[in-house]
Amino acid sequence: MKLYDATFSGNGYKVRLALAHLAADYELVEVDILAGGSRTPRFLEKNPNGRIPVLELDDGSTLAESNAILFYLCEGTELVPDERFARAQVLQWMFFEQYSHEPYIATSRFLRQHREQTQEVADDLARRRAPGLAALEVMERHLSGRTYFVGERLTIADLALYAYTHVAPEGGFDLDGYPNVLRWLERVADRPVHVTMDQVPS
Repeated sequence: MKLYDATFSGNGYKVRLALAHLAADYELVEVDILAGGSRTPRFLEKNPNGRIPVLELDDGSTLAESNAILFYLCEGTELVPDERFARAQVLQWMFFEQYSHEPYIATSRFLRQHREQTQEVADDLARRRAPGLAALEVMERHLSGRTYFVGERLTIADLALYAYTHVAPEGGFDLDGYPNVLRWLERVADRPVHVTMDQVPS
């Protein structure tokens, strides 16, 4: 299978983390999204929404949206609970990540790293700050007395949230005030199969 991705993307990194945990073989196809690589006719055939990551299976079928890809890859493994309520909790945190976390923390990182720092960008970053801090506070409270987000075991909820949280400082979010989050980040990264954001399959 192939993963169409940009290595600086946290959404793609989620998938690469899952693939590492699964010890799965795949080919990474780098897409230059800053130069419009995800908007070409050829790419839009794979994902009409024009976004990475996209997983292409050996039969040519494709799947977009990082959290959907996580669920597809990991269903039936220890990264997705069997129990119905726990599975719903995993989805709860993955929806939280996309709705309450990624638009503020991840987007702030992108604006800081890949956009000219105009007044308009500064205003945009300022608007995203309070919701981003609120998301981190939700995580901090939830992780009080907990090892992972669901069921005291690593799940795809942790992988989904880890990807952009561990680089939150690059978006201007200091994590020093969130000790539970910091300890959780260390636990996720301490797994022997863990890969960093810049690691690619050989």
